[in-house]
Amino acid sequence: MNLREIRTRLRITTALALLPVLALTACGSGDASGTAPAGAQASPAPSEDPVAAVRKVDSVAALLPADVRKSGTLRVGSSVGFPPGAYYPDGQDKPPAGQDIDVANAVAKVLGVKLNRQDASFETILPALGSGKYDFGTGNFGVTAERLKTVDFATYINDGQGFAVKKGSTTLKGKVTDLTQLCGLTIGTGAGTTFEATLDAQKGVCAKAGKKPYDVKVYSENGATFTALQQGRIDVVMSTINGLRYQAAQPASQTTFLGEYHRLDVGFAFKKGSPLTKAFQAAVNELIKDGTYARILKKWGTAASAIETSQINPPEHTES
Repeated sequence: MNLREIRTRLRITTALALLPVLALTACGSGDASGTAPAGAQASPAPSEDPVAAVRKVDSVAALLPADVRKSGTLRVGSSVGFPPGAYYPDGQDKPPAGQDIDVANAVAKVLGVKLNRQDASFETILPALGSGKYDFGTGNFGVTAERLKTVDFATYINDGQGFAVKKGSTTLKGKVTDLTQLCGLTIGTGAGTTFEATLDAQKGVCAKAGKKPYDVKVYSENGATFTALQQGRIDVVMSTINGLRYQAAQPASQTTFLGEYHRLDVGFAFKKGSPLTKAFQAAVNELIKDGTYARILKKWGTAASAIETSQINPPEHTES
């Protein structure tokens, strides 16, 4: 057997050995993209259904373009990550659940349309909006100055950036308020996210402070990030505030949430100049007014992230 054959056999053996881990993270976690660490079980979705009573509001539906009102359908590129945003509590062959799913479904009912939900990886959705593949996108997309150059937003919640470590870790003992606290550490985060952008933009802070730089490992699947954390291949995870807080509350996850780093408005994403933006803004404000919005956030434990009114393309938050 030559060297190439040996390497090929080793790669196959390694891939087969990983299959049980991937099955646990992708299915057992109830997450299409494998968010929870291997062995963690998905929390069942809360049973209440605040969306059931939502009805079409003609004055809001009238804001939709005529062709959309006629077709009665909107295509949504949906990144199903982890609770409480969007996840698969009962496996990928069952409907997803989560705060983002409920808000999108409620907006659709106000507008009198059906959603054609298409699962997509997070980093592919925003670029696909410009090509017309989707009418809008969901996936906890934070509003940033860079994204506002090419995408429009109608906001529906305030979330942002936070950090978590493996339970019992003494690498970081408190809230991260400055990225120099991460110098010398390896950070895991998602591809195409605001977290990756923030870490890349600030990668020179450690050198300026005379410290060893931090290293960033980027993963396309959340499950891979958290598995790396549990296996000690990364020291800390940077992800959404609500997601990390929710995750740390589940005993099986074995993570500790280190608090908020930077708040961001989160919104439905549209191609630049989309006529749908005003209709979605009005629909979210209708849900806020009639109390449905508050009931959805209460269901998913995210009331602290509520907004008072939906905005179109608000400026990026500059404060932490």
